[in-house]
Amino acid sequence: MLLVSKVIILLIYAFTAAAVAGLLPPGPTQVLEIVTLVLMAAHAIEVVLAFKYVRRYRGPLAVSIALTLIFGLLHWRPLMRAPAADANQ
Repeated sequence: MLLVSKVIILLIYAFTAAAVAGLLPPGPTQVLEIVTLVLMAAHAIEVVLAFKYVRRYRGPLAVSIALTLIFGLLHWRPLMRAPAADANQ
């Protein structure tokens, strides 16, 4: 289910990019652009609110922040469940 959710988010971003590039009809793309902006704003807020879990990512912090900006809780929620001792601080 996690993978399916990530694919859906990536599809939303891809369709929005296509809409901005003018590859889709202008009518429904306005709604898509608004949905994407709200989604990205929510993910930006998540970076701040869930930073203690975002830090638990085993890779670089910048990568974890980028993944949170893209996927939101789909990235940091599994990190929340992982013990803090196993993660790089």
